[in-house]
Amino acid sequence: MIKYWLIKSEPDAFSWDQQVKNGVEPWTGVRNHTAKLNLKAMKKGDYAFFYHSNTGKEIIGIVQVVKEAYPDPTAESGDWVCVDVKAVKPLKTPVTLAAIKADPRFAELALLRQSRLSVGPVSAAHWTMLCEMGGVNV
Repeated sequence: MIKYWLIKSEPDAFSWDQQVKNGVEPWTGVRNHTAKLNLKAMKKGDYAFFYHSNTGKEIIGIVQVVKEAYPDPTAESGDWVCVDVKAVKPLKTPVTLAAIKADPRFAELALLRQSRLSVGPVSAAHWTMLCEMGGVNV
């Protein structure tokens, strides 16, 4: 069964355009234990929203997990992991954090409940609503 996620990146560090250009990219650098557990729970075929944090604060695209959790090559020490994701499609209309916060249906979304979490789950219902807001189907 496919699960859905949201992964955050600061666009000045790694942007959606870079993800698209690179095609498949390892999602490295996660150094939060809850986010690490979410990476470990990701399975090949799962989808994730690509979210620009800090600048933009919006869901900009969709990626798919193509390789499950493995040791993060950027980690100097510790039990850190990464997954490989590939760009699937951009949202026709980026979905802003302000729009998500304004909609009470998203009160339980991890993006709002755990705002500093860089990798979080998205329920199937929230996935469908956010795709509709972004003008895409996946």
